[in-house]
Amino acid sequence: MRVVAVLAMLLAASTATVLVGAEEGWPGEPVDNHVHMTWAAMTIEVNEWADENPDIVDLADVGKSELGRSLWVVRLSDWSIETKADGSAKEIIYIDGGHHGNEYLGTALAWLSAKWYINGWNDGNEEAVRVLQNSEVHVLIMLNPDGNDIDTRWNINQVDLNRNYDHYWNTCPTTQPGSSAFSESETSANSVYMNTVVPEADLYVTMHTGVWIMLYPWGKWPEQPSDWELFHYIRDDVHANISDIPIQNANQGLYPNCGTSRDYGYGVMGFPTFTFETDDEQFVPGSAESLEDRLGEEMDVMRYLIDNVWYWRARLSVTSFVVEDGDIALGIENMGHASTSNATVRYIDDGEVKWTSESFGVNATNSTQTILDASNLTMTDSGQFELYYQKRVIDSSLWVNESIPTEQITISEGSEKGWLPFASPIWAVLAIGLAGIRRNERFIDDCGQPDQTNVSQNADS
Repeated sequence: MRVVAVLAMLLAASTATVLVGAEEGWPGEPVDNHVHMTWAAMTIEVNEWADENPDIVDLADVGKSELGRSLWVVRLSDWSIETKADGSAKEIIYIDGGHHGNEYLGTALAWLSAKWYINGWNDGNEEAVRVLQNSEVHVLIMLNPDGNDIDTRWNINQVDLNRNYDHYWNTCPTTQPGSSAFSESETSANSVYMNTVVPEADLYVTMHTGVWIMLYPWGKWPEQPSDWELFHYIRDDVHANISDIPIQNANQGLYPNCGTSRDYGYGVMGFPTFTFETDDEQFVPGSAESLEDRLGEEMDVMRYLIDNVWYWRARLSVTSFVVEDGDIALGIENMGHASTSNATVRYIDDGEVKWTSESFGVNATNSTQTILDASNLTMTDSGQFELYYQKRVIDSSLWVNESIPTEQITISEGSEKGWLPFASPIWAVLAIGLAGIRRNERFIDDCGQPDQTNVSQNADS
C-alpha cells in the first residue's frame, strides 16, 4: 500500500498536536477544540482513499509547505473515461481548504466535500455517480499544514496566506500579507495548480471559518462584480430551495480584503468563485455532533454548486441562422446562467478565420435575436461557421469557439455571397462537434477597477 511508503515522511514531520486516527477521521465536536485532524493523519487517510478507490481517486502532491509538508490534492472522477458519454469535456471544480490553520471547520468542509463523493460512488448514489462521470472534482484539503498543526491562523512565517495572492496584493488595510505576492510556498503552489492543471475550471470554492456566510467577489470593492447575474442567480436559488445562508459581495458582507484567493480566482483566472465561511463556533460545550451533521447544510449547498456546474457559464445555442441579402439573422438561446457581452460569429476555412461579425451580447438565461452585417462575407465549399465568445463577462474569463450545426443554417437561394456545401457525413461530424476551447490572454483592465456594465443597483447590503 501507498501508506507504507509515506510512513517515514510522516514520522519526520510529526508534531506535538493530537493525532486523530485515520479510521476515525474528523472527530466531530471534540472535548477540546484543539483536538483536530493533523496533517499526518490526513496524509494517511488520503493515501488510503487512493489505494482503496483507484477507479475514482487520483492523489497528487502539488507542492510543499514552508516546513516541507506535502500539499495533497484529491482528484475525483470516473477515470475510466476521459470525457462525458457524449464526448464533450468534463466540467472541472476546484476546492481548497485550510488557508488559515486554526479554522478547522473550513478545512473539515473541504475534507467532507471529497469524502461525500467517495462514499456516494461506492454506495451507488445516483448524484455522486453522475457528478464523477461528468466532472472532475479537485480538492486541496489543507493548504496550511504548518499552521494547522500548531493551531495558528498564519503559516510558519507568520503570513496570512489569504492575503498573499497576486490580485491587488497589500492594497487594503490588512496584516501579515507577506513580503510580496506569492512570497509563500503554499500560495505559490496553489496558484501554479490553478494555472497549469485547472485553468478551465467552472467553479472555485475556498473554505474558511469565521461567520456563517458565503462571499463572492469583490473583496477590494463594494460594487457588484461583472458577473453579478450569475452570483445573484445562485444566491436566489440557494435561498429558495436549500439554505438561508447569507450570500454577499465580500467587501459588503465582511470587510475590505485584498490579495485573497477568491478574488485571484475570479479576477485573474476568470473562475466563478466563492469563499465559504462555516459558523464561527469551533467548539460547542457538551456537543458530540458528528461532522456530517454539523456541516450538513453547508454540504447541501456545496453539492448544489457542484452538481449544477454546467450552468455556471454562458452556453450559447443557435436556434436559427439565416443568410440572406447580405445579412445573417441569428437566433441564440443562452442555456447557462452567466452573460457574455462580446460574442461573434466567425467563418473558418482551412483553419483560418476568414470573416468575423460585429460583436453582440447575450444575457444570462436569455434568448436573443440579432441581425449581423454579412455584406463582406464570402463562403466557400470548405468553410464553416462558428460562435466565438467568453464564458463569462469578466475580462479574465476563457474564450470558447463552438461550431454551428449545419441543420440550423439556411442559405437564401437569392444570396450572391457564396454557398454552403452539402452536409456530407464527414462535414456533419465536424460541424456538430466542438471545435475546442482556446485560452485568451487574461488581464485586468488598466485602471484596476471591475467592469461595472449592467451592475445591479440593488446590492446585498
